[in-house]
Amino acid sequence: MSRRLVAGIDLGATNVRVAIGDLASGIIRKIRRKTIQDEVGDALIEQLVGLLREVAGEELRKVRAVGIGSIGPIDIRKGLILNPPNATFRNVPVVEALSDRLDLPVYLLNDCSTAVLGEAFFGSGRGLKNIFYVTMSSGIGGGAIVDGNLLLGKDGNAVEIGHISVSHELELPCPCGSKNHWEAYCSGRGIPRFVKKLIERWPKRFKGSSLEKLASEDRLTPEILFDMARRGDKHALMVIEEIGKINAIGFANINNLYDPELITIGGAIALNNSELILEPILKHIGEYTVNRIPDIRITSLGEDIVLYGAIVLAAKSEEGLFPG
Repeated sequence: MSRRLVAGIDLGATNVRVAIGDLASGIIRKIRRKTIQDEVGDALIEQLVGLLREVAGEELRKVRAVGIGSIGPIDIRKGLILNPPNATFRNVPVVEALSDRLDLPVYLLNDCSTAVLGEAFFGSGRGLKNIFYVTMSSGIGGGAIVDGNLLLGKDGNAVEIGHISVSHELELPCPCGSKNHWEAYCSGRGIPRFVKKLIERWPKRFKGSSLEKLASEDRLTPEILFDMARRGDKHALMVIEEIGKINAIGFANINNLYDPELITIGGAIALNNSELILEPILKHIGEYTVNRIPDIRITSLGEDIVLYGAIVLAAKSEEGLFPG
């Protein structure tokens, strides 16, 4: 029996991943590139078309559909990527443009909604009806399946958990323009600013530390912070604990709102620093939630979780069996 090939796209602010695969095998081939940034999105469309042709090769004619998991916000009815706070492109008609260029049906979801489909079909969520996925990367996002139904919302932007408020006296600004959002403190882009504010708040605690020097010179990155913590730097570990407390509040909100059986975590921040991210959440979540604490773990699908979900999105949509 011939494969029912589909293509999947994971469109992020920093990287874009493209794969071909099917429901039996999952990902068959994949590639990754840095995401092209342009305001109108023409260069982005050219990049996506080129990557699809590159990864599929002669098998492109066998591909039946394309699924896209994209950074948001999006408009699923119009097939638009609207105005992502961590990217430069705006109002990109990605569904129409790719469909016209490739003569294929194209389906679009938020990247985390796409990821939770991958978790449900290929990952730890198989057989479960209540699953939540959290990505901790450049930003923070979420996807939810509740009672077997994928939550989408009126425009496809349900479960934007990175923009829930985590009350904090530092009042850090979020890339979206608001203050005190979870993403402002614990995302890849937010962590360096959070560290600076903590140093301003507690100058005596950080005085003369390597962390203070790096922050003052704008050389501190999440990678450096977590590496210092792994090497036992007490100031870095202090910051990791503060990040963990805010993450625990975010995960408690998820548990209180959606009551999942399973929460899985992905994204570069979590995948590259699993223990330093997971342990503080498990330590503190009970302080903030009234619901029974679910199984919380790092996703087994790694950085490919959105690609797996995009394959599910394309294949199931073509079969008329799209969940939710």
